[in-house]
Amino acid sequence: MSQRTKKVGSTGRFGPRYGVSVRRRIGSVEKKQRQKHECPSCSKINVKRVSTGIFKCSSCDYQFASGAYYPTKVE
Repeated sequence: MSQRTKKVGSTGRFGPRYGVSVRRRIGSVEKKQRQKHECPSCSKINVKRVSTGIFKCSSCDYQFASGAYYPTKVE
C-alpha cells in the first residue's frame, strides 16, 4: 500500500520549509488560537477570535481586547 501523509495540521501549508521546531511552535499557537475560550463576563466557553487581539463572546455579545493570538487572564 502507498504511504499516507503525516498529520501536520495547519502547518502542512509550509511543506518542508522553516524547520520542524518552528512549524511545531506555529502549530501549537494556531491550534490554541482557533479553539473557543472562556468569556470573562458570563464565564461560558463561547469566545472566538474576531481579528488580531479582538475577541467576542457569541452568547452575551461581550467584545474585548486581549493578547494577539489568544486571550490572556489579567490578575
